[in-house]
Amino acid sequence: MAVRIRLKRIGAKKNPYYRVVVADSRFPRDGRFIEEIGTYNPLKDPAEINIDSEKAKKWLKNGAQPTDTVKSLLKKTGVLQ
Repeated sequence: MAVRIRLKRIGAKKNPYYRVVVADSRFPRDGRFIEEIGTYNPLKDPAEINIDSEKAKKWLKNGAQPTDTVKSLLKKTGVLQ
C-alpha cells in the first residue's frame, strides 16, 4: 500500500481550505483517508498552518511519502529539516 501525506480540499469555491491527511495514493484527492494530521489555510496573511508534528513524524517514520506541497509545509513548521 502506497501511503501519501497530502492535502484534501474542503473549502468553498474561490475560498480554499485544506486538511493535511494521510491517505492511500490510489484513492481520490477528496476521498477516503487514514488519518487527519493538520490543516492549512492559504488565504490568511501569513498562511495558517496547523500540523500535529508527533503524528507527522510517526507517519514519515513508517514510510509515508509527502507530496511536494506538504513537504514544503512540513519544512515551514519544522517537522522536516
